Amino acid sequence: MNLTPKDGFPYYFELAKNNSVQFIFKEITTIETLQNISEEKARFRYRPDKWNIKQVVGHITDHERIKMYRAFQLSRNESVELWGYDQESLVKNGRFNELTIKSLLTDFFNVRQSSISFIDTLSEHQLNIKGMARQFEITLEEFLRSIVGHEKHHIKIIQEKYQLE
Repeated sequence: MNLTPKDGFPYYFELAKNNSVQFIFKEITTIETLQNISEEKARFRYRPDKWNIKQVVGHITDHERIKMYRAFQLSRNESVELWGYDQESLVKNGRFNELTIKSLLTDFFNVRQSSISFIDTLSEHQLNIKGMARQFEITLEEFLRSIVGHEKHHIKIIQEKYQLE
């Protein structure tokens, strides 16, 4: 199947593969890809209307923060719709360009460590709790998998369009 980001959760599930959520969260693709990038390169935009790499890293971190809170709610059986958010507003109002790429990657790493700590506390029963995310009924495990799929989506774009070499 040839899915795109417009397909939503199924696209992100596909990118996250079928490994355990514990395993996929420990593969920190963002840091591995960007740990040696220069500040100059981190400000690069492949088109004027696209985010630079610092903004992408900030967005990935914001996304994980938001989605992990929602995952926490679902894991506690709160009846909540796993709604979206305005990513453009969050990036616009973030301070990503004022921060170094190193500090943005450190923040991402810290958020990821918190996510892993939370995931390690979940039971098999909790991973199978279902909730609504837009028009999809998904399990907590699938919701968690979509977070890493989202990260992989952005790293793939960075590798293809941001001239890292």
